[in-house]
Amino acid sequence: MDILEKVQNVLDEVRPMLQRDGGDVELVEITADNIVNVRLRGACGTCPGAIMTLKGGIERLMKQRVPEVVAVESVR
Repeated sequence: MDILEKVQNVLDEVRPMLQRDGGDVELVEITADNIVNVRLRGACGTCPGAIMTLKGGIERLMKQRVPEVVAVESVR
């Protein structure tokens, strides 16, 4: 399984939790240095707790499941 597939699997795992709160996450790109750029959508895009969701939730799980990932960043 390549890094793209692994990253998509993790995003698919967290997506239902975000959707329950009216949000979503979209993969934008994986950079050459293994930084995953995502776009938080819906309620997650404007939520004051979005950075906690991104770093404490998505990034933490992503690094556990996909050790090649260096960071997860939000882009507009």
